[in-house]
Amino acid sequence: MDASPLTQQARPDTFQPKVVQLYEALFKDDVDPEADKPEGFWREFFLLNPDRVSLRRILTRLGPDDLISLQLQTQQLFFRAVECLKKGSDIADLHALETLTTFFSTILPKKYTNPSSDIIAVLAGLDQVDAVFTDFVGAIDGIIRNGKTMEVRQRAVEVVLSISSGAYQTSILTYFIQRDLFPAIMKFIQESDSPQRALEPFTLLGLLANYNKFEFQNPYQLRLNDFVNEATIQKIVRCVGNTCRNLRGQYIDIIQDLPEGWSIANTLNMIGLGAIAPGAKINQKPTYDPEEAKQMFAKLPGEDAAVLLGTYDFSHANKLFCFNLVSLPAEKGEEQPISSFLSLTSYLLQHAFLSTRATNYAHLSLMVFRLLIEDQLLCKRLCSEESKVAVRLCRQRQPFLPAVRGDRIVATSVLDTMIDGINHNLRRRLDVSLYTLCVGIMLRIISYLSRSRTRLQYHWSELFRSLLSLIRFLTTYAADLKGLSHFDSLLDLVVNLLALSLSAGEAFLPTPAAYDDLFYKVVESGEILTKFRDTYGLSSRPSNSIGTLVSVSMHYKTMLESGGSKRNLTSTEVADVIKQGYETLSIQAKEGLDGWERYREADERTLLKKMARATVTDVQIIVQA
Repeated sequence: MDASPLTQQARPDTFQPKVVQLYEALFKDDVDPEADKPEGFWREFFLLNPDRVSLRRILTRLGPDDLISLQLQTQQLFFRAVECLKKGSDIADLHALETLTTFFSTILPKKYTNPSSDIIAVLAGLDQVDAVFTDFVGAIDGIIRNGKTMEVRQRAVEVVLSISSGAYQTSILTYFIQRDLFPAIMKFIQESDSPQRALEPFTLLGLLANYNKFEFQNPYQLRLNDFVNEATIQKIVRCVGNTCRNLRGQYIDIIQDLPEGWSIANTLNMIGLGAIAPGAKINQKPTYDPEEAKQMFAKLPGEDAAVLLGTYDFSHANKLFCFNLVSLPAEKGEEQPISSFLSLTSYLLQHAFLSTRATNYAHLSLMVFRLLIEDQLLCKRLCSEESKVAVRLCRQRQPFLPAVRGDRIVATSVLDTMIDGINHNLRRRLDVSLYTLCVGIMLRIISYLSRSRTRLQYHWSELFRSLLSLIRFLTTYAADLKGLSHFDSLLDLVVNLLALSLSAGEAFLPTPAAYDDLFYKVVESGEILTKFRDTYGLSSRPSNSIGTLVSVSMHYKTMLESGGSKRNLTSTEVADVIKQGYETLSIQAKEGLDGWERYREADERTLLKKMARATVTDVQIIVQA
């Protein structure tokens, strides 16, 4: 019998997908760079499901110089993808968009010698870049606006995110400034079917609105200012609230900090006898030792915190957005967005000292609250009964503030958050800007309360204790703190806030006992206040009212000493002396203690540029996921 002409080949150890073979064929060093791939190659390239992991692996091992030497191949890939998007084939569109997102997110962040010109060479070449990018941005605009499915439209947003984050410091983004994507992005958000769906387009809007906004008039900033579609704004606000709630959940997964009421089961669990506790067994989260937990906290918040940049910009530009952020009610079974936003801020502040990144995002959140509080109509709402809402505040680090269950006026939760910010970030290299924001927000709230004579039920003693503890810290570590930038402004703020409370406390403190407690604390801190004044030479600066604090302390010190008793007085006896002393006390407070300067974005230019860069880094991680 004749031998068969067919021979059996050995089975390969692993089967390589066809699309990976195409990737390798495209980026081989030994192929003729002048030879274009045939039409069939590109038809197959975009019809096959992309293998994004393999494409990223191939591109990752190529350095910037390698990509420049392979620029004809990379240009072909980009040209062909743009042609595919312009034709508008369903499946090929989706594959082209996914391929471009992986392509851009891998090659753009590389360390090029001349970023703008090198990236132009890799993508299109100087001669054709205008024509190719004009077609590309036009095609992307059309897909985001009117793509056949929400998935395809979402992929188009991801493509722009990958370029915006990867080439943020280059001139490439000017093509997205010249072609305004704002209407398309807002249309996509308006038609989105869930808060999560709106996250990426809103994050993209934040990046585009911040691109060189201090160098020229950014059109996206103007668009944010003029936008009045309330239904879309409410979808964005819900997206922000939902994202903040998810980000907070990452902190809670490390340490469960919800204060629990007393029960037999809790008590048995506490002493290691949880196995015999009555009732259903709850799945316990793993517990981490303090050092491990600290390392985990240092990696937070998650990358979705990039949404805070857009939240800040919309708050700064648009009153209608601010109103909805404060007042939008909760959907069934969900938190009110302002509650989630404030809750995340409290977690950011308690852990801000762990990383520069966490500090940056804490700053952004605080700047939003400053903008809200400076709007007197919104401040009135935040301080009124109609704003009552439950807010979960962070309780992962001591000292703890008193736990308050149920709905509260939002301003009280804001004050708690500011106190936590002050108590948990005391360092010799003090973050002056963070403390100025926290104390400044307190001043603005108390200024409104005193002017409107709104008495707020609140644990005021904790606020005054926190401020006086801050003064003690500033006095103790003066040698380390004196040279810090803008430190004098912080000193004046702290002093003037206490002086305002002494002079106008009757207008906003809920009871005479709360007012007495403030005086008691100031008298008790008399020596520290005097030392504080002398250490920083505050008497010679007319911008603060340290004289008010010291004179009140001295007034009561004289009264206590003139009593003639050598024994130590009890706190009750001192409180009685404080009440008697009101008759002879004259508080000489300087004018304008309840005044404050309105927010000016130009003053925060350096900080905002730093925050934009931090957001860019997070978006790069999001699009690479």
